Amino acid sequence: MKRETTSSRIERRRGHRMTLMAIAAGLLLSTAPAWAVQPGDTIGPNDVDKVRDLISPGLEWCIKYGLPMRIIEPKPVSWPAEYKLATEKYSGQVKLEGDGLTLQNYVAGLPFPNLDPNDPQVALKIMWNYEHKPAITDDLDLRNFDADTGSIAPLQAMTVERHFLLDHVRSLFYTGRLYQEPKPQYEPNPSKFRAQSGLYPILEPFDLKGVGAVGNRYIDPAKQDDQWLYLPSLRRVRRLSTAQRSDALFGQDTDVDSYYGYNGHIAWMEWKYLGERELLAVMHGEHYPVKWHDKADWAFDEVWEKRKVYVIEGISKLPQYAYSKRIIFIDKEAWVVPYSDIYDRAGELWKIWINDWSYRTQAFPGAPETYPDERPFQPAIVMVDMQLEHATKVALPSHQYPGEQGWYFNHGEKYGSEPDWFTVAALVEAGH
Repeated sequence: MKRETTSSRIERRRGHRMTLMAIAAGLLLSTAPAWAVQPGDTIGPNDVDKVRDLISPGLEWCIKYGLPMRIIEPKPVSWPAEYKLATEKYSGQVKLEGDGLTLQNYVAGLPFPNLDPNDPQVALKIMWNYEHKPAITDDLDLRNFDADTGSIAPLQAMTVERHFLLDHVRSLFYTGRLYQEPKPQYEPNPSKFRAQSGLYPILEPFDLKGVGAVGNRYIDPAKQDDQWLYLPSLRRVRRLSTAQRSDALFGQDTDVDSYYGYNGHIAWMEWKYLGERELLAVMHGEHYPVKWHDKADWAFDEVWEKRKVYVIEGISKLPQYAYSKRIIFIDKEAWVVPYSDIYDRAGELWKIWINDWSYRTQAFPGAPETYPDERPFQPAIVMVDMQLEHATKVALPSHQYPGEQGWYFNHGEKYGSEPDWFTVAALVEAGH
């Protein structure tokens, strides 16, 4: 297919900006009857009408640009046995303070398994369940992944502007622990962390080699997240404000608060419950590592199933925040985000974050780790800037590492998730 000229791209952007506004103006909680989408159906750019009531405005845009869908029968997502037991044992004692920002008597498991849609705090309780979801309770090591970022056009390959290769993303949780000692709380914890996280070092491109970031989240909702960025070329550690967590860095589209669909602090957003609905989502992806579409190669080629989700609106309390609101869809069974629509300060649809979830007991036959319960492996994510026709796609793990499992759940020091790794000193040392 012949690639468009710059002038024709600009003209088309002007036209589809109005289309974005029209799509976003549609009812998120449409009560119109859905088309009879059946397992075995394939959905392409000309089939959007068949699934419009089962997707978000942002995903509709992506399908029109080439994101493929193959429909399968829904499959259940089961909780790990330890998480089930913890929920049964402890959830009855959990209370939410009047401001909704602090949990009382929380130990482990899902804080609020029994939700009432008429509860004035239901949106906050859903977000607290999301914060303590069964996906990762103790720690995570994600390694050897890459990303491409560049411009996109309908049914065409991405024009890659930059390629990134990253060594590790790690997280260490201090509360709600179920597998590694100390548990259920990590002690000592003099700083009163809820969690620590880090992404470092960047291995490619050359001008960003050694760059990385670490951050802390606190139990106290009055304390904003700490986030430090190390820039070896400047020999400088830069501290990011909470509002800057919404900023895209290094010419790509993703921001720290959008990781996993939403990665921000509950306390710094106003939450509104918009209801429940059915959506198509990737929860049992077949390909590992990711398979990109043969034409629109910024989009993963996977199987989609109907899922029941909560719909939550989040508006930042910070005036400098990049987005006016996020519409977050949270799976009622797995408590993860299939995708999230994000709006600019003018209230127009701007970006979408799309997760490729693949619940399984091992990454692939013969992988280093086999788990007794299904884990949320995530072969890929995509974030699309619909206004700029730009995208960032991430392969987790990279195809450059055949046989790499990529995701390592709840193994603690065995795979490097220990407090010393999350320090600024370790970040700087790795960047040299």
